[in-house]
Amino acid sequence: MPVLPLAFNPFLLVRFNPTGVALFPFVSSKMSSSSSSKAKVVVEYAKSGRSTCKKCSTAIAASSLRLGLVTRDSRGYDTTKWHHLQCLPLNSNAFTSTNSIGGFSSLKSSDQEKVKKLMADSSESSGKVLDEEKDSSSEKNNLLEVGLADDCHGSDLGESKTKRMKLSVSAEGDKLEIAISASDIKDKYKDATLLPQWKAFQTLIFLEKGDGLHASSKIAAFDFDGCLAKTSVKMVGADAWSLMHPSIPEKLQGLYNNGFKLVIFTNESNIERWKNKRQVAIDSKLGRLESFIKLVGVPIQVFIACGQSKGQPEDAYRKPKTGMWHVMEKHFNSGLKIDMDHSFYVGDAAGRKDDHSDADIKFAEAIGLKFYVPEEYFKS
Repeated sequence: MPVLPLAFNPFLLVRFNPTGVALFPFVSSKMSSSSSSKAKVVVEYAKSGRSTCKKCSTAIAASSLRLGLVTRDSRGYDTTKWHHLQCLPLNSNAFTSTNSIGGFSSLKSSDQEKVKKLMADSSESSGKVLDEEKDSSSEKNNLLEVGLADDCHGSDLGESKTKRMKLSVSAEGDKLEIAISASDIKDKYKDATLLPQWKAFQTLIFLEKGDGLHASSKIAAFDFDGCLAKTSVKMVGADAWSLMHPSIPEKLQGLYNNGFKLVIFTNESNIERWKNKRQVAIDSKLGRLESFIKLVGVPIQVFIACGQSKGQPEDAYRKPKTGMWHVMEKHFNSGLKIDMDHSFYVGDAAGRKDDHSDADIKFAEAIGLKFYVPEEYFKS
């Protein structure tokens, strides 16, 4: 069954059935009340140490197991209230089976057993009977609220015909689900042709793989303009750039040799804004990136957010939104868990007096990455 791409709409429900996918407007106030009163449960390892348990009000340590109760607020958005494993209310009626817990299949077996024990305690206290062998066909006929489906885990997009993923819209809050199929990946961005090996999905352009590029638990991530390359909005062309710091090639080569995967996350709204000169904007941006990669002599994965900063709704990929990071993490790192203690991000938009914005530092903070400004990281 093909998976249709879904634009985010908090008032939309998706009903899955064996014959296809049908969309139903979420208009009934009675249905809205029912949906918001019944919580769903998700489980994951905390991406950072910034979330707080809603019961005991203490921090949830990074990489520790956390459970979230997902409810729909009065605005129609799904909100997640995170808890320590031992703090989740046992009388929660969201525990029906492991199939009903988002992210359960991605846990270590030992942690799955902990969750099962919690479910057993919950079932005993409420008199419910667990049904872990719930028929998969009945699962497909359930109403699933957009944004609450399980995370997609596994290999890169090129190895699967159809994938589903969730993009975090904020660091700890609402999540946006986007369905991706192989047919959604294009060789063109709207009316403009991309260079070989570059692909486009929605407002994202990416260079997925290059010779020698390998997945890694250690990610060294960088902004491009003003961080790695000195560029100007007044100049176009693949050669209209220079190195920001002479130590950059040696630094990047050292990281690569030490097992890091190098990734560039860069915003480029001109690609979207220059409707009459889009090909020029794309050739200029992609040409500069390819020239830079050739100069430094190491493979680099690249993601370009083309959405405009003042777009409505806000573009999920454009920094400081974390969409680009989550696409890389979920689909372009061979399923490896990222070591947040050793990974980091370098960018020049740090909200200082002369900076053009604070997008880079907020991007790093939202993900939970250590952050450096380029003059600090690349100093001789």
